[in-house]
Amino acid sequence: MQLARGPLPALAAAAGSAGLLLAALGFQYLGGLPPCPLCIWQRWPHLAAVAVGLAVAALWGAGRGMPRGLAVPGAAAAATSGGVGVYHSGIERGWWPGPDTCAAPDIGGLTTTQLLDAILAAPVVRCEDVAWEFMGLSMASWNAVASFALALLWLLAARRPHPGSA
Repeated sequence: MQLARGPLPALAAAAGSAGLLLAALGFQYLGGLPPCPLCIWQRWPHLAAVAVGLAVAALWGAGRGMPRGLAVPGAAAAATSGGVGVYHSGIERGWWPGPDTCAAPDIGGLTTTQLLDAILAAPVVRCEDVAWEFMGLSMASWNAVASFALALLWLLAARRPHPGSA
């Protein structure tokens, strides 16, 4: 099948990471669900995968094919986001404690007025709270499932013969 040749699996994986980022931003800005620190951590590897996908598209557009080595960082980025998603899901389910960044900040030395202002200004987002779920899985869990699927697409791109690849 001609469509399976070339950088198509890598481009599909990069588009998948872009879609997950857009969905996360949609939940945040349109749905009113502010992210916890671990939610933010899950986004950065997807951004890296999108950047790798842009490099793949640029090489393909220039007629140079896709070096298989570009699939490795794409797969690593997607798998990293999946790993953070599994870690976050475990925190949500109470399987292990979360990092200190998911706890309340140090309030020592604040006056009562400063403390009240800080409380009123900051959204309360704890990593162990599930803000949204579908079919029994939280956003972190769905991110893990999707991220590992995208990592497999990147690995498929590494295995495919690419005309003009190095």
